[in-house]
Amino acid sequence: MNYEKFEKALEALDIVTRITQAELKEKYLKLSKIYHPDMPQGDAKKFKEINEAYKLINKYMQNFRFVLDEEEFYKQYPFSRKSKDWFYDF
Repeated sequence: MNYEKFEKALEALDIVTRITQAELKEKYLKLSKIYHPDMPQGDAKKFKEINEAYKLINKYMQNFRFVLDEEEFYKQYPFSRKSKDWFYDF
């Protein structure tokens, strides 16, 4: 896999920001229903492109090496910072 292929896969699935694996699968299923060759608007070429893009991005996400530092944690969970403000007490 190279970054160019990865970028094309992101384009094929219209991914422009962070996404979870569940959101990726949901997006894939939605697009595959639209472009499946058996559907009225079906397009075998586009369906194949979406399928390959999903496999590539899913593989990347499964093999992703997480950064387990404080900065990354707060990027993932910005509201978990404790504060003296009543809003953060739970």
